Amino acid sequence: MDKMLTSRNGPWIAGGLIGLIAVVLVKYGNPGNMGFCVACFTRDIAGALGLHRANVVQFLRPEIPGFILGAFVSSLIFGEFRPRSGSSPIARFVLGVCAMFGALVFLGCPWRAYLRLAGGDWTALYGIGGLIVGVLVGIGFLWNGFSLGASDQNPRPTGLLMPFLALVLLAFVFVRPLFGPEGTGPIFFSEKAPGSLHAPLLLSLGAGLLVGWLAQRSRFCTVGALRDLLMLGDGHLFKGILAFTVVAFGANYALGFFKPGFEGQPVAHTNQLWNFLGMALSGLAFTLAGGCPGRQLIMTGEGDGDAAIFVLGMLTGAAFAHNFGTASSGAGIGAMGIPATIAGIVICLAIGITCRQTA
Repeated sequence: MDKMLTSRNGPWIAGGLIGLIAVVLVKYGNPGNMGFCVACFTRDIAGALGLHRANVVQFLRPEIPGFILGAFVSSLIFGEFRPRSGSSPIARFVLGVCAMFGALVFLGCPWRAYLRLAGGDWTALYGIGGLIVGVLVGIGFLWNGFSLGASDQNPRPTGLLMPFLALVLLAFVFVRPLFGPEGTGPIFFSEKAPGSLHAPLLLSLGAGLLVGWLAQRSRFCTVGALRDLLMLGDGHLFKGILAFTVVAFGANYALGFFKPGFEGQPVAHTNQLWNFLGMALSGLAFTLAGGCPGRQLIMTGEGDGDAAIFVLGMLTGAAFAHNFGTASSGAGIGAMGIPATIAGIVICLAIGITCRQTA
């Protein structure tokens, strides 16, 4: 199996399996068209930790620490655990914040954009269009010398910190400590949708561990796939996106989850301009940072401290998005969603313009 995952066929094998697992998680309780969403699940974790107080999106999603731990174990077994960091950490943190702002305007990361499309949510087409534009702008910067600099090798124990934090999150999921006044906090759990909707915890954890392993071995990445296809004409990783979407569509259709249309889609809105621009912002931020949010989690499990900084930026961005009213809901974009998206685009463009290296 490992030989297949690391071969040229690896991305489509992993992508197909991940798409199937995502729909299975919806079958067993995850929100509609949200078997996996790194942005939404990170937002839920931020809420569960009390970093924002939107009580409908607070849950410690086991899939996220599962991704990290699955990649960690896989990288250890196959000798690919290499702690490193030092590549413009503050810029990566800011890119993580901006990526989350854009994703929560659209209501989904690139993984969820394709899952929404596979479930018949045609508003996802605008988001995917924006994602492609954002990646293209990022490619323009790459062609003109953009670089955040090289990473340096770190002491091996430093690479264990994020897997350790993932284990702590899992402990909180199952123990649910209540230390605060009158038995509240420090971990919060939604009592109504969508934060209250989830598959059984052990199933979610097992799915996260499996996907972490699959993505680590195959290098599955939804943004890297577009970058390589559009920049280099290399469709190797893009096969993963196609398999991911096609298998998810087939599973949705077989289970009766495929409901085509623009209106009434789960956890989605129909403001198409900002669906487009929100994902354009995310696509640009992900391209400059070197991978989609799922890929960033996988690299974190491999010991990449720079990816960990980006992930922490996403967690902070999720908290800011709800505390400052920039996040969207099914009713539409947040009160501050438009200025936050514009500011994020300006910031990412400034990073792209100023972080160039010349020969």
